[in-house]
Amino acid sequence: MESLPISATNSCFKLHFAFNPFKFQKLRLFSHSLSLSLIAQVAAEGVSFQDDWPYAIHLLALIYAGDINSARFLWKSMPVAVKESNPEVIAAWKIGQKLWVRDFGGVYEAIRGYEWSQDAEGLVAAFSDLYTKKMFQLLQSAYSTISIQDTALFLGMSEDDVTTYVLQQGWVVDPASQMVTVKKQPIVTEQKLDASKLQSLTEYVFHLEH
Repeated sequence: MESLPISATNSCFKLHFAFNPFKFQKLRLFSHSLSLSLIAQVAAEGVSFQDDWPYAIHLLALIYAGDINSARFLWKSMPVAVKESNPEVIAAWKIGQKLWVRDFGGVYEAIRGYEWSQDAEGLVAAFSDLYTKKMFQLLQSAYSTISIQDTALFLGMSEDDVTTYVLQQGWVVDPASQMVTVKKQPIVTEQKLDASKLQSLTEYVFHLEH
C-alpha cells in the first residue's frame, strides 16, 4: 500500500488529536506505528520532516503511552533547528528526561513549568492525571508508612492538598508525626471449588443434558 506524503500524514496526525482530544487509549499503537512509517519513508525518499510537523504532540503522545524509548529516539532524530527553536518541544522532552532518570518530583515541575498550547494542554493534563494515579499505586504497594512531605513529592501536590487526597483514599494521617499510614489494597485469593459442590454441579449439568 502506498504511503501518504509526509504533509498528508502531518495533517492526519493533527486531526487525530483535534477530534479526539481525550481519547488517548490507542496512542501507543498510533504513535509507534506512525514513528516507524515516517522513519521508513524518510529513509526511502531521502526527505526530512516538515518544519510544521507537531513534534511536541508526537513526543507527548509517546510519553503518555509510557514509551520513553521511542520518545528518546524521536528526540534524537529531530532536526537540531527544531530542538533549539521550538520551546514546546523542549518542554515536552523535559518531561521525558525526568521520567528517564526517575525524578518523580521533577516530572511535575516539568509539567507545570511551561504554558502549553491549546493543542497540547489536554494531552498534558491527561498524562498528569495518569501519572499521579500510577505514583499513588506505587506508594500503595511499596510503603506501609510514609511522610506527608515525601507523599507530596511523589504525587506532585502541596502538603495540604496531599493530606486531603490521601484521607479521601482511606489512608490515616498522624498530624503530630506528619506520617501517613498507607491503606493496602485487599489481596484477592483464588477460591478452590469444594469437591462436593463440584459433584453437585456435575450432576446438575448431567440432569439438564438428559
